[in-house]
Formats: sequence, structure tokens, C-alpha cells
Amino acid sequence: MSHLLTPGPVYLIDASIYIFRAHFSPYVECHDENGEDLSALYGFMSFLFQFMRRVQPSHVAIAHDASLFCGFRHKLCGNYKSNRELPDENLEIQLTGCSEFCSIIGLASFVSKVYEGDDIIGTIANRVRAESDCDVHIISRDKDLVQLLQKEADCLWDYGNNRKRFRANVVDEFGIFPEQFPDYLGLSGDSVDCISGIPGVGPVKAKELLNRFSSLEAIYGNLDKVRDLPIRGAGRLTELLREHCELAKLSKILATIVCNVEDPEESFGHVVLEELKPERMNKGLFGDFLMNYKFRTRDRERLMTLAHRVSKQ
Repeated sequence: MSHLLTPGPVYLIDASIYIFRAHFSPYVECHDENGEDLSALYGFMSFLFQFMRRVQPSHVAIAHDASLFCGFRHKLCGNYKSNRELPDENLEIQLTGCSEFCSIIGLASFVSKVYEGDDIIGTIANRVRAESDCDVHIISRDKDLVQLLQKEADCLWDYGNNRKRFRANVVDEFGIFPEQFPDYLGLSGDSVDCISGIPGVGPVKAKELLNRFSSLEAIYGNLDKVRDLPIRGAGRLTELLREHCELAKLSKILATIVCNVEDPEESFGHVVLEELKPERMNKGLFGDFLMNYKFRTRDRERLMTLAHRVSKQ
């Protein structure tokens, strides 16, 4: 297929990061007319309006995450993300509101009970790259997403802290290439997501192994050579690798973002670039939305002002 140039990068936004940042922030406070908390919804809406006004993306998609304790990774490993808690009723309502909001203001929005937001982003990135020679800018602070950076111009942008990681930054920071990140976590683990990795193998040894062998599979294909590496405790490391082989393989699977979802029930699995163009906001529906969620007058007026500024662009 011949590649068509796009006007600019495709922006893929990890919604959960910014929803929960607002939910837990002491600087974001919003309640409805009955005193119920709306901070997560209000903060996410403010973030997205600011982002759209500042960046003015030609193509953008929002990935929501509804797979906690019901996604395919949880079926593979019961301990996966076991340090998380399900949203209470109030937060669940706000999460639904965040998804509704994206559609009302004309942005492509996707959610799944099986796949995580990372998988939605990975699959959409894969599809738009097959259709067009585009750069992919991922809006998130989740370092696991660096594995999706393929081109030098691709980046992981922690929007709140205005920090951008390009491929070269990943190599400098972690000592490995972005595509090796699942192997890296398969070895060293990830406490944030309760991915164990191999006990006794931390980031330093993981990096040294991957600098010598390209992947977890290559390490196990050359296990007899690990003992002779100039690594402290190489003999013990060899035994740890042998003893925890299955755990390492499982950890890599848990850390690998799925980029080829084709399930007909998952709308993001067959999205095309044209569908990621922002559409004109329906101001009437947006006004109704704010009334339905019982935003107080002051907050409703501020959000309508932000919406007006974005729609004028």
C-alpha cells in the first residue's frame, strides 16, 4: 500500500492517566449541586480542552480503560494489578461521563472490557502506520508505552510535566531500545503493575543481558553463555534464569502491549485514519451534558467558556 502524508502527528491520549491525576489532585476540586464529587470529570475535561486548544491536532484518539480485573491479562495472572481498587459508584459515574464527553465534543473515543488503554493505543498506532507515513505522539506518563516508539519522531509525551521521550531518550534513560521494553520488564519486573519478573534480577542486570542478547528468547537460547558474561554473580544469574523461566515468559507477555487486535466487537481494531479527525462540537449537547451531571453554575460557565475557545479555532 502506498503511504499518504498526513498534516501532522497522530495524537493518542491515555485518558486514565489524566482522569486519575485529577481525581487524586488536591488542586482540582469540583462538586455537583448536591455536593457529589466531580473532580475527575472536571479535571479531565479541563485537560482535554487545554490540550485541543494548545496542540490543535489534525488527528486524535482517546483510549479509556475499563478492563480492571476483567481483562485478558488478569485471566493469565491473578496477581496482575492486584494493588488497584475498583472505582466506587461515584467515580464509575465520572468515568462514564469522561467517555461521553469525548464523543459530544467530536473526538474519537474507545474503551474495552478485555483490552487495556495501552492495547487500544498500540492497535490504533499500528493501523494508522499501515495507512500513512505518520508520526505517533502518545500522551501519557506511563513509561511502558515507550515500546510503541518506532520512528525517531515518535514520542511519549507526559503532557502534565511537559516531558517528551523520543527513541534516543529511552536508550539514554534505560540503556535499551524501546522495542526491548517488554523483555526488560520480563526480567526486572514492574512493581506498579505487580509484574514479578525474575527475583534477583533488577534493572542493571536486565540491561546488561539485553545489551548482550537482543531479547528474552535469545537469552534463553544462549543460557549456557550467560555464566561467562562479565557480570557480577553471572553463575547465580544463570541459575535464576533457569529456575524462573516460565515466570519470565509470563512477565513479558503481561508487559507486552497488544498491537494487532482484530476482534469485530472492538471498534478500535478496525479504525481508519479519517475517523480520527476531530469533528465540530455540538454545543447544545454539551450544555445538556453539563446540566445532566448537575455542574454548579460557576463550573458550568467556565467549561462553556473553554468549549467556546476551542470551537473558535
